[in-house]
Amino acid sequence: MRRFAVIGLGRFGFYLVKTLFEKGHDVIAIDLKREVVQEIKDFCSQAVVANATDKDALISLGVPEVDVAIVAIGNPMEASILATLYLKEMGVGHIVVKAMTNDHAKILEKIGATDVIFAEREMAVKVANSLTSQNVIEFLTLAPDYSIMEMAPPPEFIGKTLAEIDLRKKYRVQVIAIKEFVPEKMIMIPGADFVIKDSDMMVVMGANKDLEALQKKKL
Repeated sequence: MRRFAVIGLGRFGFYLVKTLFEKGHDVIAIDLKREVVQEIKDFCSQAVVANATDKDALISLGVPEVDVAIVAIGNPMEASILATLYLKEMGVGHIVVKAMTNDHAKILEKIGATDVIFAEREMAVKVANSLTSQNVIEFLTLAPDYSIMEMAPPPEFIGKTLAEIDLRKKYRVQVIAIKEFVPEKMIMIPGADFVIKDSDMMVVMGANKDLEALQKKKL
């Protein structure tokens, strides 16, 4: 079990708190609005009305001891910048911050954010990719030009080893995991001798253009 602090309980922050808590983690939820804090209190370890720009308040809540702090404040941007700065000064090892603009993201990176995310933009990309991808169950954004994609193997891959299909050479993508459903388990970094079955799902990573080329492969 890991300990998280989520600062800012808009839609993104609210559902982040709830999901982390449902996964069995210890989650502190923080927001200035009392009604939102009341609404989230049954879906987290601790729900507190506090100002994210009050460093002493964050310290008193034990925020410096969390494994990950997520600043999910939208506006004002100054509040997310100050909160990020204080988290860095407190020694929080992993700081994830929601950015509103590219300039906002640059400032957050400069002052110590570990990860900067554009929640709405990344969700839009994920949805667009899922709607336009064939044989793709899930498409996850990894970086601006790289992604991790989960896909069903084409019929011609069935019964062949990873060495035989050689996706790294032919498409410049890497198979990083195989989801087996019979029996159900995840195989991380499968060996070259792994034989693809029709019940498997392939998790591959690569540049977006190479993943798209793989998707458009004519069977």
